[in-house]
Amino acid sequence: MSMKKILLIPFLFLPFITINAQEKVTGTRKQMIQEILSLRKELSDLQAIIDQNNIPLSDTLTVNDTLNWGNYYTNYPGFRDEIEIPINTDSLLSIFYLQRSLHHNIPDDFMDIDNLDMVADLPDSVYISRLTALNSIITLPYNATVRNSIVFYTQRMSSERIGTILGLATYYMPIFEEIFDQHDMPLELKAVAIIESALNPVAVSRAKARGMWQFMHRTALQYDLTINSYVDERYDPIVSGHAAAKYLKDAYTIFGDWALAISSYNCGAGNVNKAIRRAGSRSFWDIYPYLPRETRGYLPAFVAALYTLTYYKEHGIKPLRIEMPTHLDTLHVSQKVHFEQIAELTGISVDELRDLNPQYIRDVIPGRPFILRLPHQYTPLFVDNEKEIYTYNENTYFNPILLAQSTSPATAARNQLVHTVRSGETLGGIALRYRVKVSDLQYWNNLKNTTIRIGQKLVIYSAQAPAPQTTTSTPTSSSTASNASSIPANSTKITHEVKSGETLGLIAQKYRVSTANLQSWNNIKGTTIRVGQKLTVYTQNAPASTNVTTTAAATASASNASFQWYTIKKGDTLWSIASNHGVSLNDLMALNGLNRDSKIIVGNRLKIKPL
Repeated sequence: MSMKKILLIPFLFLPFITINAQEKVTGTRKQMIQEILSLRKELSDLQAIIDQNNIPLSDTLTVNDTLNWGNYYTNYPGFRDEIEIPINTDSLLSIFYLQRSLHHNIPDDFMDIDNLDMVADLPDSVYISRLTALNSIITLPYNATVRNSIVFYTQRMSSERIGTILGLATYYMPIFEEIFDQHDMPLELKAVAIIESALNPVAVSRAKARGMWQFMHRTALQYDLTINSYVDERYDPIVSGHAAAKYLKDAYTIFGDWALAISSYNCGAGNVNKAIRRAGSRSFWDIYPYLPRETRGYLPAFVAALYTLTYYKEHGIKPLRIEMPTHLDTLHVSQKVHFEQIAELTGISVDELRDLNPQYIRDVIPGRPFILRLPHQYTPLFVDNEKEIYTYNENTYFNPILLAQSTSPATAARNQLVHTVRSGETLGGIALRYRVKVSDLQYWNNLKNTTIRIGQKLVIYSAQAPAPQTTTSTPTSSSTASNASSIPANSTKITHEVKSGETLGLIAQKYRVSTANLQSWNNIKGTTIRVGQKLTVYTQNAPASTNVTTTAAATASASNASFQWYTIKKGDTLWSIASNHGVSLNDLMALNGLNRDSKIIVGNRLKIKPL
């Protein structure tokens, strides 16, 4: 028998060990009677507090209307799409990327931690000394159940999952420590967010508790969280974090014990009181058998989460590095604005806006008194052009009929795809093919600019199927068959002669086809074309008169007339040109092959938009 087993077996027959152990109740019969009377008075005082609404009734009446019904890391279909993340781009993950990696459910046996047979890598003495070294204000118990929870976090949980949680913790834990410090509460309570949601701001439990802090609807309202058709502050980690601090403070006022207060966060004060009455004790381990099954593992998980936050290095666990904004600005929005309006005129990704402002469930900020969180580099563009942003395509974004029919973008089913970059492809062309924005592609894949390399894998989230792409080859019978299969039904064949300044992407945009199809129809392996080259195009958008091959002159005329042009004047900027012509900055740059660092020259001409 190994020394490890010799150390563990005797432990199982010992009473649990508690750091800062509770005093035993001893004494004469008279003292016991006084203790009973004292407990009755405490129960009476507790009922008075409940009757005065100091603790929400929803948390004293039913397990189904508490902060969390029980599952620690649950996400369910019908809110956020469940997406597997098969690749890791240079270990630099955006918050959007990480949230989707947390959509796997933990096995049910985690809820019944007592019945699991887990073998620890370390002796109990090491765990006990490490927990003692934390010097926690909250008493941290240690026994077989706590040990199993620690083993689950440090040994059984996948390295990707615990690494993701720890990576997110580097961003969120300092924020939560500040929140609990403001409420004069133990900073260790920050770990509650880990066992509630694995730090996923858009987590939804089986009982429909929502957000990182897992508030039920009624409880959220009682703690002053706003919930309406546009806003659900349960998804705001900071605002709901303050509500969680208030709830825990109220619970501690009632129970006077952090173990009971933390347990009530999971199952409600009513269920903890019921367990106290049945056990005839206010000690957590005395009431343990009388708590709901999922709540029994809550305090052990809390201890395990605190342990893992501190000692992950000793277990060889590596937090995944995450790419988060170095500085966020909080702006007060004076009127209703859509995320698409902000994205179009500042260049930020819509998904980044969603991740930094998850409380706006329809991509709409209703206006005062709500706020907008932006990475600092986008703040000047928003502030300088705020009026233009509010009015940009407002009739489209705030059409009453469309708004009434719209659903939360979070509920929209989006497929996760992985695209391997091929020779000649550009980020703009890939975005066009998958019907997404270049800024979103950059955000999903942590790209600082539009440079991509052959063989690079890009993660793409799209609700639409990509435009068909056919592998190019030499003109053989197989390639002819392949080309024919990519020709749209009822299309018109056109011959386009390449003009100076044209690119394959611009030609594809002009005829509303994909670059991939142009390559397929003309057996082009890359995107290089030459002036005077004739390209075959099959389009359903051509005028009826163009059902025959056009002449070079006709093609040239169509090419010149197909865009609105603008000649750059002194003092112009890309932003002012886009704003004055009612187009988005991103569209203007994409149409002209420019980026934010591009210099424009007085006298040069820019394409504004297709006619």
